[in-house]
Amino acid sequence: MADFQTSTHRAKWIFTPQGLVEKYRAANQRAIQTLEKYGTTQMEVDADGSLSYPEPIARDNADKHSRAKPLSIEEEQFMRVFYENKLREVCSAFYFPNKIQATALIYFKRFYLQWSVMEHHPKHIMLTCVYAACKIEENHVSAEELGKGISQDHQMILNYEMIVYQSLEFDLIVYAPYRSVEGFVNDMEEFCGAKDEQNQILKDLQETARIEVDKIMLTDAPHLFPPGQLALAALRSANEMHKVLDFERYLRSILTRQNSEHTISQLIESLNAIDTWVRKYKFPTEKDMKHINRKLKSCWGHSSQDEYGPYNCFAFLRPYFICIFILIIDFLTAVRSGIRKGTNPIKVQTKFRMDHPLVNCYILVCTSESPRSMDTVVWFSSSQDFSRVQAITVPHSPENQGYRSISFSSILMAEPPVAGVRTCSV
Repeated sequence: MADFQTSTHRAKWIFTPQGLVEKYRAANQRAIQTLEKYGTTQMEVDADGSLSYPEPIARDNADKHSRAKPLSIEEEQFMRVFYENKLREVCSAFYFPNKIQATALIYFKRFYLQWSVMEHHPKHIMLTCVYAACKIEENHVSAEELGKGISQDHQMILNYEMIVYQSLEFDLIVYAPYRSVEGFVNDMEEFCGAKDEQNQILKDLQETARIEVDKIMLTDAPHLFPPGQLALAALRSANEMHKVLDFERYLRSILTRQNSEHTISQLIESLNAIDTWVRKYKFPTEKDMKHINRKLKSCWGHSSQDEYGPYNCFAFLRPYFICIFILIIDFLTAVRSGIRKGTNPIKVQTKFRMDHPLVNCYILVCTSESPRSMDTVVWFSSSQDFSRVQAITVPHSPENQGYRSISFSSILMAEPPVAGVRTCSV
């Protein structure tokens, strides 16, 4: 079994805070130089995985391109944070285990130690990192299945695969804190002499620690600290809630048993630093992302019109517009069918939201109580940008008593069910 102490993860991918800043600065500066030389920062990845660099700009176009403002290091950080959260959403929608999500996150983070987001869009890299993580963790998902599940061209994933491996320097074995949390909890059972009732408390501690690890993994801490220390920081935060044991005494016992070269003060200092990274974590606002996206498109030589749904301020309001539209159509349908004339109106039985990576699909199921019609009408929007609303009618019958007997595959009849889609009542 691979050992962290002798791994490339420890030897090559743990940095000092200053070294990490220098990595980000170097990638940012290279992209700025590319913008000045070529008038664009976007690099094309060919079908064979090779990179195509843009042509140098002509002198008469230099002034026009010089107006494009590059992203700052802080803006690049916001862009990475945004897509790291999207990466987690994709993994959750496909029900991938934590080890795949953690591996993909580490791949994504390492990639952008070598490149700027101005050179390769994080959306493409995010999906490719998920695909690569599935391969290395032996959870076989084809690029076609992954692309179909999130309405993206799978060829893009395959095109970026080699450049991702090269940027990782083919160091594909990574160590996440989740297994370390499990190991420490098992050790705590012996340390505490846990009995049956205490075992349940330790299980609760472990679940809370996993949530804390999720927070830590979204920061830069995985670049700065080994997974064992990340796990201990998560467990210490969880222990503050559950009060299972004297955590400092437990830390001292670990150092004694392992004959560690670290002192207790050094270890606590590291754990405090990890906690600080979590407290400092900031997710970009919609306004931040819209501004960053505009600058990014300018660096690529695109128009300023917003292209990506996540940044469009109206994208967040579309579901509400759709629901209002559905209710209006519902009312007009009721009037036309004569339901308003002495009969019961259409009754909204339930509303569903379908959780899908990068897509929200809203479904409204209505049942007419009119004597002349007992059909169930299902309105839904299945398109990524909510631009298309469709409806189907499920005829009333003794076998079909209301919405609960309607299969969701029939609701998605216009678009075959997508792998990894979940449904939940809202």
